[in-house]
Amino acid sequence: MMIDQAGTYSFAGRRVTRLGYGAMQLAGPGVFGPPRDRDAALAVLRAAVAAGVTHIDTSDFYGPHVTNRLIREALSPYPDDLLIVTKIGARRGDDAAWLPAFAPDELARAVEDNLTNLGLDTLDVVNLRLMFDVHGPAEGSLAAPLRTLADLQRQGLVRHIGLSNVTPTQYEEARGIAPIVCVQNQYNLAHRADDSFIDALAAEGVAYVPFFPLGGFSPLQSDDLSDVAAELGGTPMQVALAWLLRRSPNILLIPGTASLAHLHENLAAASLTLTEAAMTRLDAIDGAPQI
Repeated sequence: MMIDQAGTYSFAGRRVTRLGYGAMQLAGPGVFGPPRDRDAALAVLRAAVAAGVTHIDTSDFYGPHVTNRLIREALSPYPDDLLIVTKIGARRGDDAAWLPAFAPDELARAVEDNLTNLGLDTLDVVNLRLMFDVHGPAEGSLAAPLRTLADLQRQGLVRHIGLSNVTPTQYEEARGIAPIVCVQNQYNLAHRADDSFIDALAAEGVAYVPFFPLGGFSPLQSDDLSDVAAELGGTPMQVALAWLLRRSPNILLIPGTASLAHLHENLAAASLTLTEAAMTRLDAIDGAPQI
């Protein structure tokens, strides 16, 4: 399969494709409410797995409850090689606001909701999503919520634990409480605050999963990016994904879309080869206005 050209990585005791799929965009506008086109959402999930994706990222606060129920409807019973990663630590307000949900009962309920809506007895990987600042990592102790999640792991409800929206200091604190298999932070061509963090995690064999790899709600825009894409015969978004694959072997990608055409475009980034000249130009984008 074309996706095989992206390679694989050992993650949570499994070999997963480095090009995965993020389910966030399957929910309605603002990641709230039902999808615009339910049949299309189900088709995208099935097409991703058919194309060889073995890593799907989701959360029960997408919707809320929307993406997990779609995943269950589209893919259950799940293929043996499919790793589903979810996250807890937030909830949605009636106005679609993103709110912290760190209390022990909130975390336990979130795990139960993920299990119920995905139709699973155990969650493969659960990321604790810190909410000290909803827009990016901010310092603060994660000990209390992480100990709750570790208790849920000991109960057999969670196999592996990851972290999301965290600083290197918080990661070090977490390692003293429970084994950590992945970090999920914002990172892309124009938002590269985690450069040294990624390298440190790679040395430890810990997966790094960038969210908003294509810029998120404000897509990446750069003349250099567009020029390189034109030279290589790809799209700017394919080049941005290919750069991430080249950046470090522990980077696992989860670009999201609700469009079959965009799904196949994203997966085709696996076959795009970046020249050294292209990498030099793309590396220089760091320092552009961040998004």
